[in-house]
Amino acid sequence: MRAAVYEGSGQVAVRDVELPVPGEGEVLVRVASNTICGTDLRIASGAKSKGVRVPVVLGHESAGVVERVGRGVDRVRVGDHVGVAPSVVCGTCDMCRRGAANLCRTAQVLGHDLDGGLAEHMLVSARAVAGGNLVVAAPEVPFEQVSLAEPLSCVLHAQRLYRVDVDDVVLVVGGGAIGLMHAQLARVAGARTVVVSEPVASRRALATRLGVDVVVDPVHEDLPAIMADLTDGVGADVVVLCIGVPALVDQALAGARHRGRVNFFAGFPKDRLSEVDPNRIHYGELTVTGSSNSTVDDHRAAVRLVERGRVDVGSLVTHSFGLDEIDQALVAAASPEAVKVVVRPGS
Repeated sequence: MRAAVYEGSGQVAVRDVELPVPGEGEVLVRVASNTICGTDLRIASGAKSKGVRVPVVLGHESAGVVERVGRGVDRVRVGDHVGVAPSVVCGTCDMCRRGAANLCRTAQVLGHDLDGGLAEHMLVSARAVAGGNLVVAAPEVPFEQVSLAEPLSCVLHAQRLYRVDVDDVVLVVGGGAIGLMHAQLARVAGARTVVVSEPVASRRALATRLGVDVVVDPVHEDLPAIMADLTDGVGADVVVLCIGVPALVDQALAGARHRGRVNFFAGFPKDRLSEVDPNRIHYGELTVTGSSNSTVDDHRAAVRLVERGRVDVGSLVTHSFGLDEIDQALVAAASPEAVKVVVRPGS
C-alpha cells in the first residue's frame, strides 16, 4: 500500500509499505479521509519530535471503512464506516483511573508513535479496538466530516471544562477550524452572543456564513471597545484562546468579566513565557482552564453532533488532495487562507 511516511529531519515521502494483516482483536481500515492539523505540520517540519517515532505514517484525523477484522472482534463489522479516536490509552494509570484518559501517562497516538491515517490502509491495534477507539458513523455522513469529529472532540472536551451557560457572551480568539468549532459549540450550548476575533479576511467571511454573531478584525478594529459595547462594560462570560501567542494570554484574561471563565485551548511554544497580571485572576475570581486532547467518549459524542448536523464541520474544508500530493497538502495546510485540508488516500 501507499503511505505518507515521516522519515525524520523534516522529510515526508509517499512510499510503498507492507499492507498490514489484522491479527487477533485487530481491525484493518481502508482510509477514505484524513484531515491535516497543526500538529501534523509541526511533526512534518521537524519542529515536534517528542513522542514521535521515526519512521512513522503521519495522520490522526482519520475516517474510513472497516475492510478486515481479526479473530474475536465484535465491536465493528466489515463495511462499517468509522472514525478513529487517535489516543490509545492504558486504562490503568492514575489519570485513566481518575476519568482523565486524555491525560494517560503512557498513551500512544496515531501519527506520532503509531502509524496513522495518511495511508491507503491503517491497522487498528487490539488495545484500541477493545478501548472503543473505532467509532461507527452513519454511512451517509461524508468521510471528511467523520475525520473532523476528531478535532471537534477536543473542542467538546474543552467546553466541558470551561462551560458555556445559557445567555452567555462568548469571545473566541482565533477563527481557524478550532475557533469556529468553539463558536458553533457555544451556540449549541445556549450562548446569547458569540464573538470571533480573526485577522484573516477569508476566515472572517466563513465565520459570518456559519452564523457567528459578531466577527472582529483585531488588526483594524478595537476588540476591547467592541466587547465593552456588547457587555455593558463588564466583559465576556467566556474567553477561549485558540492562538498560541504568549502575548495574547493576558489580553484573554483582561477580556473576561468578574467570575468569568478563560480557556487556553491553544498550545504555546515551550521556550516562550507569558507575562500576566495575576490580580486579574485574584480580584476577578476568574476560572482559568487548559485542555488537552479528548477521550473516546468525547469522540463518540462529536460523531453524533456531526451526524445530526448540530455542528457544521463540512464548511471548514477548503482544500482537498490525493495521497501522492502530500507535499502540496502540507503547504496548503500551513497557509492562512486554508481552514481545513483533507487528504483522500483512496483517490
